[in-house]
Amino acid sequence: MPKIVAIIGRPNAGKSSLFNRLTGTKDAIVDDMPGVTRDRLYGECEHRGKNFYVIDTGGIFGTDTEFSAGIKNHVDEAVKECDAIIFLLDGRDGVTSSDEEIANFIRRASGNDKPVVVAMNKLDDPKHDDFINDAYSLGFENVVGLSALHKRGIDDLLDLIAEVLPDDDFEDFEENSDEIKLVIAGKPNVGKSSLLNKITNSERSLVSPIAGTTRDPVDMKINIDGQNFKIVDTAGLRKRSKFDGDLEYYSFVRTLAAVDRADIALLLMDAREPCTDQDKKIAAHVAQKGKGLVIVINKWDLIQQSEGKNPADELIKKIRDEMPFLSYAPIVFASAVNGRGIPKIIQTVLKVNENRQKRIPTNLLNRLMRDVLAFDRLPSDKKGRALKVYYCSQADALPPSFIFFVNKPELVNSSFENHVKNKLRELEDFTGTPVRTFWRGKERDD
Repeated sequence: MPKIVAIIGRPNAGKSSLFNRLTGTKDAIVDDMPGVTRDRLYGECEHRGKNFYVIDTGGIFGTDTEFSAGIKNHVDEAVKECDAIIFLLDGRDGVTSSDEEIANFIRRASGNDKPVVVAMNKLDDPKHDDFINDAYSLGFENVVGLSALHKRGIDDLLDLIAEVLPDDDFEDFEENSDEIKLVIAGKPNVGKSSLLNKITNSERSLVSPIAGTTRDPVDMKINIDGQNFKIVDTAGLRKRSKFDGDLEYYSFVRTLAAVDRADIALLLMDAREPCTDQDKKIAAHVAQKGKGLVIVINKWDLIQQSEGKNPADELIKKIRDEMPFLSYAPIVFASAVNGRGIPKIIQTVLKVNENRQKRIPTNLLNRLMRDVLAFDRLPSDKKGRALKVYYCSQADALPPSFIFFVNKPELVNSSFENHVKNKLRELEDFTGTPVRTFWRGKERDD
């Protein structure tokens, strides 16, 4: 299962600053006023070969406000659901009675079985490092001093996190050429569990008309016509403002992690309500991670055919218009209730898996790209310097990735990059897979 590390501490200890430092973002609001963070944020982090999600929580055991009870409930669930805890202290204050309360709170909420790293923050100057010793009084073994603001001690903290998260709990990410890892993702109540049951002819996943029944991914290995699959049925995604409970928040994070460890994603959309914000959010994550993608329009049995109109054509147009970044993704109409489209889904997944592994020979790629680019106006800057493309090669597959050697990479704009990706798709069938391009500077040796 994917790992979650929660940052816990009293208000204004620097949790959001540490979150931003660990994830390399500025997603968490940083303010000197205690209690700014009221809900949780998530972000990805990687250290020493281990990938995990970091959760930023609101401060507890500070000044009581109208949000205090809700924040404490969030943090309580965070402690129960996470795999490790960063207990953050304000080094300028030392260990306070509130910190002692939080230490006891962590022990009660976690059942004393979660690894805890105590991090004393705001030690901006090495002369204050002796303050770290005070943190041992809280009774936790792993203690580190740091300054999230000045990046002091961050590597030491990450080393400890990587150490307390057991190696045997991390999934083997090595490619298995004999197995296609397939994730079923979509918003709540779109039919993910029903589709899994129909594909596998089983009732392994609980099916209910109540949105959000599936809380955690359910993995299943099956063989279909000689092909091995590992299928992950994920919990649904919904807007954060509509989360019914804390468990659903963690289902959201684990859904993203399930996509991360898959090869291909089936994005289920409700035929009656396609292209929602949740659908776009899932799709963007799949594309960002370079995974194969098949759009499955479920509940097609509920669509009424209208005279003179083809609802399938109208729906395809809607998807292409509202989600243009998925123009490469095939669309399959299906019904998890009556089984319509299930064979087509499997056939499409196999084709996408094949396309993700395709390579274009360098000599053919260079010849065709040279012919294509010769007729296009290349980008230039205000000084009249134009982009020159010397040669290109395919650096990798899974997904197909290409390196272009040019005179000035900074001249490449998004419009031209998208144009090149479209031309690459004309050279080879990359249906269902993102295509990545990289631009490197090189002066011609002549």
